[in-house]
Amino acid sequence: MLAKLIQHASPLAQPGSARHILVVLPRLDSSSDESPGFEFAGRHALASLLARRRMAWREMGETPLSATLEGGALCAWIIVDPAQPPFEQQTRLRKAVRLLLEEKPAEIHLAVYGEGREIRDVAEWAVYTALVNGAELPSRKTAGKSESGKPLARIVLHGCRNADGFAAVYARAEGNLLTRSLTMLPPNELTPAIYRAKIRELAKREGWKYREFDVKALRKMGAGAFVAVAQGSDPEDAAIVHVKRRAGRSGKTAKTAKNVALVGKGICFDTGGHNLKPAKYMHGMHEDMNGSAVALGIMLAATRLGLPVDIDCWLAIAQNHISPHAYKQNDIVTTLQGTTIEIIHTDAEGRMVLADTLTLASRQKPDLMIDFATLTGTMHTALGCRYSGIFANREELLEKASSAGKSSGERIWAFPMDADYDDELESRIADIKQCSLEGDADHILAARFLGRFAGDGPWMHMDLSASSCKGGLGAVGSDVTGFGVGWGLTMLENL
Repeated sequence: MLAKLIQHASPLAQPGSARHILVVLPRLDSSSDESPGFEFAGRHALASLLARRRMAWREMGETPLSATLEGGALCAWIIVDPAQPPFEQQTRLRKAVRLLLEEKPAEIHLAVYGEGREIRDVAEWAVYTALVNGAELPSRKTAGKSESGKPLARIVLHGCRNADGFAAVYARAEGNLLTRSLTMLPPNELTPAIYRAKIRELAKREGWKYREFDVKALRKMGAGAFVAVAQGSDPEDAAIVHVKRRAGRSGKTAKTAKNVALVGKGICFDTGGHNLKPAKYMHGMHEDMNGSAVALGIMLAATRLGLPVDIDCWLAIAQNHISPHAYKQNDIVTTLQGTTIEIIHTDAEGRMVLADTLTLASRQKPDLMIDFATLTGTMHTALGCRYSGIFANREELLEKASSAGKSSGERIWAFPMDADYDDELESRIADIKQCSLEGDADHILAARFLGRFAGDGPWMHMDLSASSCKGGLGAVGSDVTGFGVGWGLTMLENL
């Protein structure tokens, strides 16, 4: 349950009954040491704190300060420059909000000072940051040992109002939290069978249409790439799940609504198969279903906002296990499309399950198809955990993707996928190799491989190297970031 928002037009000059307060100040004149020319909560306490530290007002910089006010309220102050990129604003606000949320308050007060549209944008980021960090996330610590405490119940906003009640902020926050909550579940609580049941329940609640293709059906259809991975698990509870959301039809919307396919990798646990991962790299592989969770998070946010976009969500849900039935190196499998694949490495299972899933999605000729996957280690090597990589088969899509990354605060970086990379995927005995054992530029090879199955329509592939970042990223304070939901929602809004 997300915290309830209460809005007040008047600024918060005195703490009153508030016990946890975040004061967001506008950028001060860098050439002046004088304090802001207006009253705000804890002004005198902040002045004393700066004096004790021998700091000028303008030296507050990006690091938040906090102190206990007379009367016992905890107050934090931060300067946020509306001209800065959203990522920088989010990061500053996250650091400041964390100072308050460490005490697990039921209510926090946000006092945002300044004027104009830019300040309203800052207020929206402040509310969003409080929502995504104050909500309850999965934890299995027993009673008396839990560090999570009770979730934030109320946010009281002072000095800035939003006519629609911050609907877009709440939609994005709910999508992000769905993604993180699913990704954080331990693997024994999110097997493919359990995951399918959860999606079925979510679809029923949201009014989405639900259909699934289980292993038996996929084997009959000839989806050999997906089945090759799925057959290693006992029971064979894998499936390609199709969830459909249709926008309301009225007037102009009935003719102009775009259709978008969101495709997600949903490997609930990845052992690496017969090419078994070492313990260091197998730990955390319950998060390998994050791409599917991102797709669901975007779909939920779009539904909450009522975006005039038709969405088909295609989720490749399976596990990659080692067993007598598991696929192995040198196998040749035939995809739903009819392409034959030579298996080179069983830990490159993500591109296998996505191949047949992309084929199914592309057959409906969407106006845009985007797939999300925690796909390659080389993408993490290239970018670390602070950006995610993007590929596209249209140059204009890369420009739109980059713009959406900047405005959403979820930064992406475009990579090439020129045709000559295919030299590394040439096979003597099949149509294509699954990957290369050398591993060089595997993120690019994986994108070239997936492109074989994406059809001729507009397509983008996001390799989610920023799905997990120690200490948090941007607005999000948990290691699991939910990266991709904000970016994807922005892409849909821009349609």
